[in-house]
Amino acid sequence: MTEPTGRAAHQGTTAHPGDPGHQQHQQHERTDRADGADVSTNTTNETGEAAVPAIPELVIISGMSGAGRSTAAKCLEDLGWFVVDNLPPALIPTMVELGARSQGNVARIAVVVDVRGRRFFDNLRESLADLEAKHVTRRIVFLESSDDALVRRFESVRRPHPLQGDGRIVDGIAAERDLLRELRGDADLVIDTSSLNVHELRAKMDAQFAGESEPELRATVMSFGYKYGLPVDADLVVDCRFLPNPHWVPELRPFTGLNEEVSGYVFDQPGAKEFLNQYTELLQLIAAGYRREGKRYVTIAVGCTGGKHRSVAMSEKLSARLAAEGIETVLVHRDMGRE
Repeated sequence: MTEPTGRAAHQGTTAHPGDPGHQQHQQHERTDRADGADVSTNTTNETGEAAVPAIPELVIISGMSGAGRSTAAKCLEDLGWFVVDNLPPALIPTMVELGARSQGNVARIAVVVDVRGRRFFDNLRESLADLEAKHVTRRIVFLESSDDALVRRFESVRRPHPLQGDGRIVDGIAAERDLLRELRGDADLVIDTSSLNVHELRAKMDAQFAGESEPELRATVMSFGYKYGLPVDADLVVDCRFLPNPHWVPELRPFTGLNEEVSGYVFDQPGAKEFLNQYTELLQLIAAGYRREGKRYVTIAVGCTGGKHRSVAMSEKLSARLAAEGIETVLVHRDMGRE
């Protein structure tokens, strides 16, 4: 998937209300009316009391260059978010403050932050600490991709990597990955776009942000085949290879874990039902901890050899259990159909 290179949603360098000088002017300007009354930035509610500004929702979009940040930002813009691309991290608190003073006109802000900014991590860490001190709820979406996929994308558009300097594209990718390592660990949502096209990435963003009300926790349950590699965006990985493989049953081999006979065979094996019950209980404990820590997204990868039989059947049952527990769940079968 080639990251779009067209017009940004809103360029941070041209967003005049976010300019520090403009903000200072707005804070100190008091204009006298003809009748002598002062005009201030404070607003009042219907009872005449000073209204408390509503703090906007904030999403920070970051990740590897070429992994799809522009596509993710455009998707949020289409969903009604106010999007600012390449905003210097030091100005994020200012943008949130301006949104709070907009009287509800800017209720959701998405900021694209990447390595094009100078002193990237120093300023970003300071900004995140400032937001936390002001009790601003922020979420970080991190776009990830494999080195091979990123190299192909940069070569297809014949553009250098922003950090490669006089070296190769792979040198720039390695430098960026090292720089972003800590931020990736802090991310609330990691999306691996290595095998996604633009439409599939938009579908993932829509699934997470299109709802009118945000659930407490959203889970993606993904079946996969170990022979195709581990999903890099998985938070938790479950191995179902301890169960007998339906692949070696001739009458079951052509089918998938969606077939009732295959699913019945899997769960008739010793330990299958017990594993499902106990792992569901464990996920309840983990989900409670995620909620306490403010983590809203979790990806649970369920694997078997080929991602066709056991992992599919287990993922189907597991996602149904999580949904019954009130966790909004998205089910993905990554490798089903590849054989």
